[in-house]
Amino acid sequence: MAKLNLKTVNKKTKDQLITFVLVIAVYIVVQVMVAAGAISSLMQGLLVPMCTYSIVAIGLNLCVGYLGELSIGHAGFMCVGAFSSAFCTKLLEGVIGSQIMLFIIALLVGTAMAAFFGFLIGIPVLRLRGDYLAIVTLAFGEIIKNIINVLYIAKDGSGFHFAISNGNAIDLADDGVWLINGAKGIAKIPHLSSFTAGVILILISLFVVYNLVNSRSGRAIMAIRDNRIAAESVGINITKFKLMAFTISAAIAGAGGVLYAHNLSTVTATPANFGYNMSIMILVFVVLGGMGNFRGSIIAAVLLTLLPEVLRGLSDYRMLIYSIVLIVMMLFNWAPKCIEWRQKMAQKFRKNTKKEAV
Repeated sequence: MAKLNLKTVNKKTKDQLITFVLVIAVYIVVQVMVAAGAISSLMQGLLVPMCTYSIVAIGLNLCVGYLGELSIGHAGFMCVGAFSSAFCTKLLEGVIGSQIMLFIIALLVGTAMAAFFGFLIGIPVLRLRGDYLAIVTLAFGEIIKNIINVLYIAKDGSGFHFAISNGNAIDLADDGVWLINGAKGIAKIPHLSSFTAGVILILISLFVVYNLVNSRSGRAIMAIRDNRIAAESVGINITKFKLMAFTISAAIAGAGGVLYAHNLSTVTATPANFGYNMSIMILVFVVLGGMGNFRGSIIAAVLLTLLPEVLRGLSDYRMLIYSIVLIVMMLFNWAPKCIEWRQKMAQKFRKNTKKEAV
């Protein structure tokens, strides 16, 4: 039994190392291609969004794949991270000269705020299951978006000014600045995000989730997913571990929101940015990449972000091909016959590898 456990641990460790090496290798290759001018400016503009969606997909996969709870409100946590960090950046822009330090502070604030809201929402929400949980998390995302759209915050020599729904109620001095301007969002955000920062955040997110799922807490979380009653019968604190996983998942989504906000000059809480469709898109990344498979989530996020742009030249057929690719990927990942075929191919590959080694 000890040898079996050792083999299992080694397999998990190798799988995780492959994921880290893959991310670093892709980063190096992309940087070399950018330096050589082999990547167009359009594709370079997609590098940070790819990192953003990968980070949020990793966070959601922790909630859906390991905790087993369907959340379709992670765009709300992403929104919290984006706006709280951008608000912090606007306040500290003239105080902190170093852009790296400013981004780190904004990252900490955005992640902490998303974690706080994840914890706050998780206390009542995680008592629900299945479709009910999905509906409540969806409602949270919509509530956050609508609150930001009616929130006005400004600052001038006399201090801060707040208003709800009516921005004209604020009598702002000539030297004043708008921090949050209702539906117009936050403007003139410093461009602090980069592909390098995105890759570092992906690696940090992977480090956090891998350490969690391989720990005692992670095994408790998976036990709750597999059989809640059995887990409770052996003394596992259901509320504690569900809340832990949900909070960490929200925090990672918030970190993705920080990267997203600081890649734009203006961030607004629109349905396109942080609405229902964004949550569904992130869920698609998780499902297509494989629930419980963080590497798969990253690959799915990258491919499905690149694909519409790669197919742009096909004009009318672009979305048709995109839809076909989604169906094929879904069948490849989840159809029983495809799973059986993949297992057979994996066994053949192992046999061939052993023969070559001999």
